Amino acid sequence: MNNLEKSVEEKATEGEKEDSSSAVQSTEPSDSVMAAASATDGVAATALRSVIQRIEQAAERCGRRSDQVRLVAVSKTKPVSLLKQVYDAGHRCFGENYVKELVEKAPQLPDDIEWHFIGNLQSNKVKPLLTGVPNLAMVETVDDEKIANQLDRVAGNIGRKPLKVFVQVNTSGEETKSGVEPDGCVELVKYVASNCPNLEFCGLMTIGMPDYTSTPENFKTLAKCRSEVCKALGISEDQCELSMGMSGDFELAVEMGSTNVRVGSTIFGAREYPKRQSN
Repeated sequence: MNNLEKSVEEKATEGEKEDSSSAVQSTEPSDSVMAAASATDGVAATALRSVIQRIEQAAERCGRRSDQVRLVAVSKTKPVSLLKQVYDAGHRCFGENYVKELVEKAPQLPDDIEWHFIGNLQSNKVKPLLTGVPNLAMVETVDDEKIANQLDRVAGNIGRKPLKVFVQVNTSGEETKSGVEPDGCVELVKYVASNCPNLEFCGLMTIGMPDYTSTPENFKTLAKCRSEVCKALGISEDQCELSMGMSGDFELAVEMGSTNVRVGSTIFGAREYPKRQSN
């Protein structure tokens, strides 16, 4: 579990030095130049600290410790330079949605980053993902036996340590969303735990409704699934994480028990899609 406060303070001075040195590019920079600099130098690190503070406050409101919540900084479509800024601010856990993008970014960044894959994963992309990202810490989107089997097979073949996984649950009932149906969650988790020795089941993940109208119900459904999973496996609830909450609802998610929030645009800014990504 990442401590949200870990290294942020000790890295801050270094980051500020980099910001100040990059800002001094001319003797009399114009307002527009200064604005452009602030948009690229420091804003993501500042946003990160704000998100951490909001998580801490949400945790405090419900009597939890903030170090019980992992923050995954979701960096899809963002340049490596922006990820480096957040890294230099002390953060180490990042999430990506596309295999191609993650495989391209990972070698350009320090290997102590803990990468989470949080997008829909096709079987034919499992090997490139696992071989291309040795420091892949988690796949959050296991939603059927086929993808579990492929992950297990490749992880075993390349001899890496067991890969941590979340089972994705479709709590909103949307046909466009990936994830096992809630009533099939227990069986899939039991399958992973019993038949995939190279995978380590760690918890459940969900994506709420895009307009957040039914977010509380989605989160309650995931919490109910966890209770059923823990009963079936004979484990305590603190042994089964809940990955829920994104930029628009991560504070509510923390208050409702999330241990893993995935925050992207609030840290990195609105995403740009210059061309269609292929997973």
